[in-house]
Amino acid sequence: MEHAAVVGEGVDDDEVWRSRAHDHLNVYTGLPNYRNSWTRQGFDESDYVRGGSDRLKHAMVTRGVEATRARVQEHLDAGASTVLVQVLGENVLTPPVEDWRIAAEGLLG
Repeated sequence: MEHAAVVGEGVDDDEVWRSRAHDHLNVYTGLPNYRNSWTRQGFDESDYVRGGSDRLKHAMVTRGVEATRARVQEHLDAGASTVLVQVLGENVLTPPVEDWRIAAEGLLG
């Protein structure tokens, strides 16, 4: 199961979090298979604007290690045996190495 995404620790600015979540969800909100899955989860057409509604962003993209740890645990409690955590950096061309380190320490340590 993919948890979807996390914006790293230390991103305190709502606009930075919202921008990264928007960029990440921009492709997915245009894909029928994701929209169908989200509809089964209780979302609707108003959530599928390109980049996702705020409600969809909050459901699909956590912010910080504690929120991510809680979300991963929700998946494990629901029966997942594997949960992928995708760390969203500043842009897709620059690997978020420091955020990976922080996420790994916080989730595995």
